[in-house]
Order: sequence, then structure tokens, then C-alpha cells
Amino acid sequence: MTENYLKSVDELIRRKTCLAIMGPTASGKSGLSMLLAKALPIEIISVDSALVYRGMNVGTAKPSSAEMQAVPHHLIDTHGVDQSYSASEFVEDAYRLVEEIFARNRLPVFVGGTMMYFNALQKGMSDLPSADEAVREKLLQQWQAEPQSMHERLCEVDPQAAERIHPNDPQRLIRALEVFEVTGTPLSEFQAQPKNALKAFKLIKVGLIPEDRARLHAQIEERFMQMLEDGFLQEVKGLYERGDLNVEMTSIRSVGYRQAWLFLQGEYDYETFVHKAVVATRQLAKRQLTWLRKESDMLVLDPFQITVEQRLQAVLKTLEDEASSEILDEPKKAFIHGIESG
Repeated sequence: MTENYLKSVDELIRRKTCLAIMGPTASGKSGLSMLLAKALPIEIISVDSALVYRGMNVGTAKPSSAEMQAVPHHLIDTHGVDQSYSASEFVEDAYRLVEEIFARNRLPVFVGGTMMYFNALQKGMSDLPSADEAVREKLLQQWQAEPQSMHERLCEVDPQAAERIHPNDPQRLIRALEVFEVTGTPLSEFQAQPKNALKAFKLIKVGLIPEDRARLHAQIEERFMQMLEDGFLQEVKGLYERGDLNVEMTSIRSVGYRQAWLFLQGEYDYETFVHKAVVATRQLAKRQLTWLRKESDMLVLDPFQITVEQRLQAVLKTLEDEASSEILDEPKKAFIHGIESG
């Protein structure tokens, strides 16, 4: 660490500024963040809806024990696979963690590819009630028994939400009914309320966006085949044999896990499972890239065009420039959210 970089971190902390490293699956986000940790005093906040689950390691490309010992990681292994975790809970956790990391005089770095979480972090969310596991479990059992009747009930209590939610989307369907049962207020009414925009810190965004789609697809397939060699199917089989999980749970709906689960259920053969898992991962990457390309005021780096060391230098320069800037220009204001008043 050079003295200039350390001064930059001190200034960013004083200004309550965080870094976000975004990108599609298999784009090198984790590698860049680990290299950044060798240059700066940082702590990593995972922005990944699957990494929160204990026992889901191989299929999520979870950081190794050595990596997590080398650099503090947060929002990893915080929940059992039988639990749910929402974007609103993520935002709440993020607020708390950022303040704790600032207090330790370290730079918070958000790293991941769950774009719904990044969107919620930047734009805020409606003030929805927390999950009620007992109500959710009851509704899940009802959906498994009579899925069509669940959507019919939603049409009665919240016709606006029912228009947006497909009858075959149990996750959103159950959440909408859960909100109504817990509060007596339709989900659509909550969502129509003003959102609580981010107020506690600024955010500098870095996007790893590969332009060579074919190469990204090849890399996705290569990584998935390596996961299979590393025991991915055995990992899912262990979850499958527990007996208390099912394919509609939030954790098991994760890309790769859902396809493996259906293979274990005998829905299709091994070759079909591999094909469907790779295709699903490519589709996830496409959605991630679509979202990223709509982002403004983001440092865009193509991981296939420059080395990881060059990526690191670009990020360090961006942080240094931000720390030394005296007056924010108009474009940069658009992506720095929630500057505290006073």
C-alpha cells in the first residue's frame, strides 16, 4: 500500500464513500476484489442472493476459507437453506455493515452480481414488512397443493399485483399473499408509496462488462464443468436428501441448483441437466448485462481486453481521483446517492 492510496482511503471514509464492483457471472469480480484487498484496507460486502446460504458452496463459487480469512467478507453463510432472504433485508444489512466498516477505518466494497440488490441499494425500496416464516411456510404448502387457487386469491385481495405476477411464479405470489396476511394491506399499496432512497453513503461504481459474448459463454460453461468436477452434484444431493427442502424455495431456485434438483428428481437425464444449467447461467449473465448497460456514471472495464492488474490500476486511479476531487461535476452527481445534509 502506498501512502497516497492510504490517504485516498482516509478521505473516502471521511466522505462516507463506498466502492461497488458489479458484473455478470464469471466476469472476474472476486479476483479483482481480492487483488484490491492487497492494495487497500477494505472489507467486502457480498451482493449475491445465493452466497448467504450455508451449505451452498460449490455451485455459488463461494470464496474459499483462505480468502475469507485474508479479507473480511460479509453476507456470506448468514442463512440456512430453508430460510428466505430479500432485497429489503439486504439493504438493511448493508446500511449496518457500511457504518461498522467505516468505524474500523476501512473501505466498504460491494461485490457481486445480484442486480436487484444493487438496484434496491441505490434507488431504495418501499417500506415492506419483514418476512414471516410461519405464514410463508403455510402459503408454500397451500401453493404446492392448489397453485391455481393461490393466484385466484391474490386476484381478490390485490388485483394490481395479480396482473403483474404469473400464476407459475410461486416466489412472488407467496410474498404478495404473505404481505396481505401479515398486514391486511395489499402489496401494491406498499409499492405505490415513496421509496426510501439511500441516504447514508455515496457509491462509486465499477462494471466489468465483457463485450465478447461468445467468450463469456465459453467461460461460463468451463466454470460450470469445473464445478461438477469439484462435487457440485454431491453438494445438491446432500441438500436433496435432507427431506425438508423443495425446488420452489428461494435457495434451491438459484441458477444451477434448480436444474440439479430436477435432475435428481428424475425430470431429465444428466446431459440435459448440464445443458439446462449452462443455458440458465448464460441467461442470467444476459440479464445482468442488460441491467448494467442501463447504469450511468460507472467505470466500465472489459475483463477480456485488459489484465486484472490493469483493472486494479484503473480502480485505484478512480478512487484516488474521487478522493482528491473538490467539486463533483454534474454527471458524477447522478450516481452518488444520498449525500447527507449538513
